[in-house]
Amino acid sequence: MNPGKVRSGREPSVVRIPKPTKLRRARALGYKDKQGVVVVRVRVRKGGRRKPRPARGRKPRRMGVLKFTPAKSLQWIAEERAARKYPNLEVLNSYWVDSDGRSEYFEVILIDPHHPVIRSDPQLSQIKARGRVFRGLTSAGRKSRGL
Repeated sequence: MNPGKVRSGREPSVVRIPKPTKLRRARALGYKDKQGVVVVRVRVRKGGRRKPRPARGRKPRRMGVLKFTPAKSLQWIAEERAARKYPNLEVLNSYWVDSDGRSEYFEVILIDPHHPVIRSDPQLSQIKARGRVFRGLTSAGRKSRGL
C-alpha cells in the first residue's frame, strides 16, 4: 500500500505492516526478515506545533503562537511514537517513506531484545539498552543532537 494514497484519518497513525515498503533501505539500516523484527509505519503531521492562542492579556507578538517549533526532527518524533505504542520493543532505526500535503510517513524498524532468535543474532543482539530512542541513540536522534 502506498502511504501517499491513504487519506489521513482513515487508518491509525501507527500501523504495523508485514514487510518494509523500501526493502533495500530497510536492509541497509539493519532490518532482517526474521522473528522478533517488526516494521511499523508512522504518520506525523508536518510543520510546527499548534499552540492554543491565549484569550487575552498580551500584546499579539507576546502570545507565543507563531514559530513554535519542536527541537526534534519529525523522524525522531515518529520513532518515539512507535516506541510508546510497542513498549516491549526497541527502535533499531527508521527511514522516510512518503509525504502528502499534511503528513510525513516514516517506517520504523523495531526489535524484540528478549526474543531467542534476536539474542542469537550477532548484529541484533547488541541492542540491549532500554529506551534508546528516548535518549537520542538512534540515527535520527543522534543527528538532531548534532553528533
